Formats: sequence, structure tokens, C-alpha cells
Amino acid sequence: MPVSPTTLAFFIPAAALVAAGPGANNLLSLGNGARAGFLLTLVGVLGRMVAFAILITLAAAGLGALLTASEIAFGIVKWVGVAYLAYLGIRTFRSTTLSVDGSSEAPRGLALARKEFLVAMTNPKAMLLFTAFIPQFVNTSGPAAPQLILLGALYIVIEFVMASGYALMGATLRAFTMTPPRVRTINRLTGGMLIGAAGLLATSHRAT
Repeated sequence: MPVSPTTLAFFIPAAALVAAGPGANNLLSLGNGARAGFLLTLVGVLGRMVAFAILITLAAAGLGALLTASEIAFGIVKWVGVAYLAYLGIRTFRSTTLSVDGSSEAPRGLALARKEFLVAMTNPKAMLLFTAFIPQFVNTSGPAAPQLILLGALYIVIEFVMASGYALMGATLRAFTMTPPRVRTINRLTGGMLIGAAGLLATSHRAT
């Protein structure tokens, strides 16, 4: 077995704590749940899972170390992510409808998935998750890549469960009668949180 039961016993609760944090993608799922409902938001969460699968592959191939080693590469990804989160937050904050990020179109699963994917791929912390956090549980006496892929796949499952919880919380808000004042309140809260997430990302530093 590439990963021992003892390692899994430590990894699963630690991964659950990391995945449950109110990060940019979870905040996005919370807002999407309020706008699009639970099931459609889960379709959107699949975009995040695809991004994480790509990041796991890059990390297993050793390419993820670039972000850890290069300040320039980390900075480029970070500031693209900051700009995109700020854009989503401002659009949402200013919106007067429950459409996604303030657009006039009805929410669609593909649009939600695209936003989840872009937020994950433009957040250097997501890559560092697979190059700094998960490798701590890799047994150095065996091949690293198979262990990294297995642990990364398990993390994706845990992440999906936690994201479902945020989507459910958002959908619970949607169950209330959506008067215009309530719509504005939801948009300002979720938009403000996304802007706050952009601010936190802007203060992040490369792991050394």
C-alpha cells in the first residue's frame, strides 16, 4: 500500500481542517449557493475539482516546485488571482439581482464551473497546498509521485464534501423570500467576502 493507515489517520482530519477554511473558492460556493441553488452550485464545484486534479498532476511531475522556488512565478499567479477575485467581488457587491457575479444572465452550471476553475488556478495557495502541505505526509522511503497522487485525490474528495457544505449554507439563504433588500444584503456580504479574500491573497508570501 503506497500510503499507510497511520498516515491516513493523520492526513484525513488535517485535510478536513484545511478544506473547511473560508478560502476564496469556498466563499464563491457560498455565494453561488445563494444565487443558483444547491445542485447547480455542486456542478460549479466540479470546476474546482478539475483545477485541483491538474495541480496534483503538476505537483507530481515536479512542476509545482516552480512556485515555491520562484518569487516571480509566485507573484504573477498571485496578482492575477487577486485581480480576478477583486473583479468577482466588485461585480457581486454592486449587483441588484441574484445572478452570478452581477451579470444579467441566469446562473448556469458551466459558468459557475468556469469561475470555480479560474479562482482555483489563479490562487498560488492552491498549488502550494499540493507542494507544501500534502508532501508532509509522503513517506520518503518510497516513490513520492504515487503517494502524492493518492493523497491529492483523497484531498479532492474531502474538498468536495466541504464545498458542498458551503453550497448548502448558501442555498439555505436562498430558501428565504428574496426581497430586493435581502438580495442586496446577500450580494454585499458575498461580494465583500470575495474582496476580502483578494486582500488576504495580496498579503500572502511565497513559502520558503
